[in-house]
Amino acid sequence: MPTLRDNPYGAFNFIVALGGSNGDGGEGAIVGGFSDVSGLGLEVSYAEYRNGNEKINTSRKVQNTHKNDDITLKRGLIGSEDLFQWLKSVRDGTIDRRNVTITLMDEARNPVATFAIRNAQPKKWSGPTLSAKGGSDVAMEELHLVHEGIEYK
Repeated sequence: MPTLRDNPYGAFNFIVALGGSNGDGGEGAIVGGFSDVSGLGLEVSYAEYRNGNEKINTSRKVQNTHKNDDITLKRGLIGSEDLFQWLKSVRDGTIDRRNVTITLMDEARNPVATFAIRNAQPKKWSGPTLSAKGGSDVAMEELHLVHEGIEYK
């Protein structure tokens, strides 16, 4: 649970649990660490409404549906096919929704915030960009997830 403090938490210390076939989000399902997580967000849509007898000549904003942003996970290519296999099984018609948890840690590696992602499914996988020009770039893969809700704990 987050503790109120003067200094904000660093964004570099986190754990991503992809959950297994039972979708429990357990840490045992992690294969390799992720270097980037982005897209933790949602947007609420509003409709404008005004009664004909309103005293103030403006419309009200009435909330209706909300939209969840796609989540992007990035990691160095480590020889594990787990992300691609998940996308492949969904592509081939298997329904495989998973509850994903993203846990932010403090400097002492104590959990301080958890983002629980409900019914995540893979939308897109991107393999590494390869170049023979040399350099010290790491081969990275990306997985884009769609989901049905996010809770902040």
